Amino acid sequence: MPMNIAHYAQTRHATKAFDPERRIPEAEIETLRALLRNAPSSVNAQPWHFVIAATESGKARVSMSTEAGHTYNTPKIVDASHVVVLCARTEIDDDYLEHLLAQERADGRFPTEEAEARQRATRGFYVGLHRDELGDLDQWAEKQVYLALGSLLLGAATLGIDACPIEGFNREVLDVELGLRERGLSAVVLVALGYRAETDFNAGLPKSRLQEQEVFSDL
Repeated sequence: MPMNIAHYAQTRHATKAFDPERRIPEAEIETLRALLRNAPSSVNAQPWHFVIAATESGKARVSMSTEAGHTYNTPKIVDASHVVVLCARTEIDDDYLEHLLAQERADGRFPTEEAEARQRATRGFYVGLHRDELGDLDQWAEKQVYLALGSLLLGAATLGIDACPIEGFNREVLDVELGLRERGLSAVVLVALGYRAETDFNAGLPKSRLQEQEVFSDL
């Protein structure tokens, strides 16, 4: 019987407390890694990197970014089974564009030389538009990261894994702690993953969304 994907969208929630004794099986972590790696991005730019904290020391390092002003998020990070730091590339230069093209070529994406040239031109145009003309490359890259975030949250729900996206953290602190800037990256959003604790008050609350007529228009 086909999976009812809407069921998982309707029943998932932002988990407010995690059971620190429960760990996500490694096979399911591999599934989540595959979801992140295969997330969609504009012109297949893939302007991201994902840091996965699976150890107590790793989660402690991530939680340092919540110590000033965001301490309410610290327990979510340290009690979760795993924490994903979703990062955006701070630069997309010509070398990176050629690197993408080489991977696509190796994966058999180009049946002809013309197809490869078309991909080079199309991606180069859009990256150049945001990098050189509009000057909003950071924002554009972060939009792609949020596409990956959506894949991760819904995918986790289908596996029975609870999750909480976290924007309440100090990006500068985390970038320094993890050495992200030196790698041409910057943290955008965190996701704590695991299994809800009995103290997760949000689990028992009904989901609330605006009525359909307010959020849809049919043409």
